[in-house]
Amino acid sequence: MKAKKVLVTGGSGFLGSHLCRFLLNEGHEVFCIDNLYTGRKENIEDLTGNERFTFILHDIVQPIDIEADEIYHLACPASPPHYQLDPVKTLTTNFIGSLNLLELAKKYNSKILFASTSEVYGDPLIHPQKESYNGNVNSIGPRACYDEGKRCAESLFFEYYRQHHLNIRVIRIFNTYGPGMALNDGRVVSNFILQALKGKDLTVYGDGSQTRSFCFVDDLISGMVSMMNTKKDFTGPVNLGNPAEVTVLELANKIIDLIGSSSKITFLPIPKDDPSRRKPDISLAKEQLNWMPAVTLDEGLKKTIEYFKSETK
Repeated sequence: MKAKKVLVTGGSGFLGSHLCRFLLNEGHEVFCIDNLYTGRKENIEDLTGNERFTFILHDIVQPIDIEADEIYHLACPASPPHYQLDPVKTLTTNFIGSLNLLELAKKYNSKILFASTSEVYGDPLIHPQKESYNGNVNSIGPRACYDEGKRCAESLFFEYYRQHHLNIRVIRIFNTYGPGMALNDGRVVSNFILQALKGKDLTVYGDGSQTRSFCFVDDLISGMVSMMNTKKDFTGPVNLGNPAEVTVLELANKIIDLIGSSSKITFLPIPKDDPSRRKPDISLAKEQLNWMPAVTLDEGLKKTIEYFKSETK
């Protein structure tokens, strides 16, 4: 396989750092761009000595000029506490940042992949969620900066595809977890593991009957790279996630059991616009990418718990 120049935005974040590591192991030259808003230098410390790896401190809201064969556009805070901290920044990252990268791809005729999200479906009225579903999103709610930001960016990608014949790929990522998650990530898996390790009560919002589908990070990266490498006429969007659906309460009890924690569960009011059900239909990914997740929830949680133990010693 020919070595490529690959640009990864958000490259020192949770998913981005795993992707950079995978691409380097495949023999490619990697340019990691991050403004360190939520990304962490610690995530890429083991990569900095590699001569094929370059870290660039940069905010994609400002244009950048790097020639690359492929661009993976992952830059954007992804958990509610982080993307709601500066909603305007979240929106501008999604729109202006995407615009800058699409212009870069147009200049150098680069293949470009956009990491969209299952949040484009909002609080879905159909289950499981297929790519053909247009979603049920509150455009002026507290989560809109992320949900609508990603929807708008998807629109932008497809307009560049239609108007400029750009070689685009769009994936919709469902809940992903694994080693490398920030301790202050603010999402349910990291929250529960951290609380259970400290013997604190696990905080469940609502009655815990809302469902999620959790994909281990290695599986997600495999799907992402498969999408980049697939035939040119398949743009997506395509769902990437694990269709094994669990309730939040089941997840909490599972993590308590795996850790052997004495933690109890407390219930808090559910946040506005929090989706009641989330499960990907991955038929399209199976058909077009020959992809499906391989790591079970128990396997993935054990690896993630070990990572959090090492980080909290």
